[in-house]
Amino acid sequence: MISSPLVERPPYASDPATSRGRRRSEPAAPTRTEFQRDRDRIVHSTAFRRLVYKTQVFLNHEGDLFRTRLTHSLEVAQLGRSVARTMGLDEDLVEAIALAHDLGHTPFGHAGQDALDDCMHDHGGFEHNLQSLRVVDELELRYPEFDGLNLTLETREGILKRVTLAQARVLEEIEPGGVGHRFVAGLQPGLEAQLTNLADEIAYNCHDVDDGVRSGLLDPAQLDDVPLYARLRAEALDAHPRLHALPARRLVHETLRRMLSQMIYDLIDTSQAAIDAAAPASPQAVRELPLLMRFGATMRHESSELKRFLFANLYRHPAVTSTTDRAREVVRALFAIYLDRPSEMSDEFQHAVDRPRAVADYIAGMTDRFALKEHQRLTGEVLFGTWSSLGRAPT
Repeated sequence: MISSPLVERPPYASDPATSRGRRRSEPAAPTRTEFQRDRDRIVHSTAFRRLVYKTQVFLNHEGDLFRTRLTHSLEVAQLGRSVARTMGLDEDLVEAIALAHDLGHTPFGHAGQDALDDCMHDHGGFEHNLQSLRVVDELELRYPEFDGLNLTLETREGILKRVTLAQARVLEEIEPGGVGHRFVAGLQPGLEAQLTNLADEIAYNCHDVDDGVRSGLLDPAQLDDVPLYARLRAEALDAHPRLHALPARRLVHETLRRMLSQMIYDLIDTSQAAIDAAAPASPQAVRELPLLMRFGATMRHESSELKRFLFANLYRHPAVTSTTDRAREVVRALFAIYLDRPSEMSDEFQHAVDRPRAVADYIAGMTDRFALKEHQRLTGEVLFGTWSSLGRAPT
């Protein structure tokens, strides 16, 4: 395992001095690199602030201590920066991608996305990765000379984690050699984008366990069915026998701390070995190779088992699906109303040529609580009450 940060930038790391540029050329900033500038623009964006009231797993009204899209994005940025620093990759690029990767998420998490995709079935569909790109390319209106944030290609490439080949071809037609090109040409993103994608996976796997236990929907004893968790729980008890006598949450925290560490160390070791073996001489060489940032085979298997456990026992828990079913109802109702009565939307969305897409943009930009407020205003219905879905308040 690498025990100390690399001092010099390796040749395969993204270099802001040789960035592939922005869609609209701008003078360089006197005190910041291009990737630092991207990061700052994202932090100051309206869409970033809205993440504080957007669902991760539990709806915002269900408790103050559950993770939101904002706290999740901050955790991804922290994990990503730590790994990037150790491996000599560009920390600022990793942070920019991490902070922006969920900007296109709808209110109510994946339930909201699924409902909006259904509503947009005959109008090009809806996909949150594409929507995140749309937010930073078009929907943020902050500058006099251009729409969007005009981010570098490296940051935009990391935000667009996946699209269909058909969608990529449309992007390539609009912007030849741009963010869609790698999907069409069968290339990979840079190492910083690859890293952020895995940091995202590590964060939500570990932290959704934490929120699941905090909510009371997961019993810590259930986690003994997850080999990775069970092994690290045993190690924690062996190292700290007094945990037997302490509240169960202390043991959960210590086990999850060890899980995060194990995943990060495995990622660093495996990825550095793959990079050393491939010896890419430039960021472009990285794009022409198979994915280099990855877990070892054992950790990949254990991570997949954890993910399956969460799907079966948390994401599909009756208390969660009850709220997500009502969330879908909110999104569908709002879509139908705005499509029929565009004057109910904000001014900048009312007169769009593509009304269905404008409605989708408007709804996707909402926070959970604004969507519920709008639904109540327009329908007179109240679908959610305080603590409507969980058995008890969080501890």
